[in-house]
Amino acid sequence: MPAVVLVHGLYHRPGHFAAVADLLRTGGTEVVVPPLHRGSLAADTAAVQATVDALPEPPLLLGHSYGGSVITGVHGAGHLVYLAAFVPDTGESAAALGGTSARLRQAIRPDADGSTRLDPALAAAVLYDDCPEPLAARAVALLCAQAPGCGRGVPSHHNWKHVPSTYVVCTEDRAIDPDLQRRLSARCTHVREWRTGHSPFVGRPDLVAGLVRELLAGRPAPSSGTSAR
Repeated sequence: MPAVVLVHGLYHRPGHFAAVADLLRTGGTEVVVPPLHRGSLAADTAAVQATVDALPEPPLLLGHSYGGSVITGVHGAGHLVYLAAFVPDTGESAAALGGTSARLRQAIRPDADGSTRLDPALAAAVLYDDCPEPLAARAVALLCAQAPGCGRGVPSHHNWKHVPSTYVVCTEDRAIDPDLQRRLSARCTHVREWRTGHSPFVGRPDLVAGLVRELLAGRPAPSSGTSAR
């Protein structure tokens, strides 16, 4: 069975995917969650590329939010999953695509070194609003500072043009506009819609793990209009 590589978004850490990783590993799937925050999209992409190159066969790559820009530029994937994620085309960056909500922008705080972080008092309501409070609190505690410029990075190539892909639109997302997600999903092979917020890997890890298992088993993802609670 191919391995699964889970790629987190800005301000997040591998620990945010812990519940999904545990569910998949319990079923015998190899899971790798490489840390990002290396200062640029190019550096983050290189880190994930090294992870993919070390695996014996093409893995399933799942990218969340900014992680979609990362997996877009990685060679050697067997399937791409974009979870409320950016799917940039030639010359596009996540920042240029827009869609970041006013609530998310209000939660961003600058640091003296030029990096930014999310205000803990505001982050939960934007990223984890549909998650049980203990899970949301843990997720907020895991958030970290983000170096400037990553969101402005442009992928050097665009894997979704050559590799089967599945887009998950999170219809209750308060961080990335669901309408933008739907437009980006048109670039992918299959589309799902989930009635969740921005971070189902925190509140509904069973949904994320279930989709990954289906794709690994070779069952095609339903087309647009399929929903889950």
